[in-house]
Amino acid sequence: MERIGAVLIDIDGVLTVSWEPLPGAVRAMRQLRSEGIPLALVTNNTSRTRASIAATLAAAGFPVSLDDILTAPAVTAAYLRERYPGARCLLVNTGDVRDDLAGVTLVDEGMGEPDVIVFGGAGGAFGYEALNRVFRHLQRGSRLVAMHRNLYWRTGTGLDLDTGAFLLGLERAARVEAEITGKPAAAFFASALAHLGATPSEALMVGDDIESDVLAAQRHGIGGVLVKTGKYLPETHRAANGTPDHVLDSFADFPALLERLGLTRAQERPTPGTSG
Repeated sequence: MERIGAVLIDIDGVLTVSWEPLPGAVRAMRQLRSEGIPLALVTNNTSRTRASIAATLAAAGFPVSLDDILTAPAVTAAYLRERYPGARCLLVNTGDVRDDLAGVTLVDEGMGEPDVIVFGGAGGAFGYEALNRVFRHLQRGSRLVAMHRNLYWRTGTGLDLDTGAFLLGLERAARVEAEITGKPAAAFFASALAHLGATPSEALMVGDDIESDVLAAQRHGIGGVLVKTGKYLPETHRAANGTPDHVLDSFADFPALLERLGLTRAQERPTPGTSG
């Protein structure tokens, strides 16, 4: 890689923890902006809409806007519209992201058998009664789509269980396999690159999840940068089925990494239909 065409950045655990900026993260983001580095914030967060995330980060000092945010719910909406047009979808999620599920027919329990169960982020909505109802729907033929299968994430009070911890049990009990739409799905990374007009070979992904963020990106031809913040655990790093291209103490060190690698911004591409 000689030039950088895209930097994909996870949010939870990389830029913030419980929406509080990590040390040096705002400054690093501002430096990337000042150097004209194309970037997108790519997150499996399912508790907030893109608009809410953009507003929260901007209020914390990050130079970002709505157009910079790509979330698992937004990618899931596109997936459902393409794969299951008109399907009746039962959303199981903690947090209200319905505004990012445009074009998806959402139904509540008691409104008939859903065609698709859509899993978002774990929390209070993942109680026994709710999960048992989902189990019964799956036995009756409903499809299972999950925005991600993360096992846990980092909050201000420590690690909390996430969707994957429940999803694994449901898949085994109902003898089904969930269709995953967020990271580490190839379509998620492809959407982010298409948004920035970049190719995998000129992109870097920065994340705290060695499997879903970093190694997944590397499998799709994107350079991987693991940061030792957020959900990072040394034992998970050692046990991983691959080696990150780069490992940093935090996102604050990322601009210096680009400098050490001698990476500059990719040249502007000609507009389709023009020469140059």
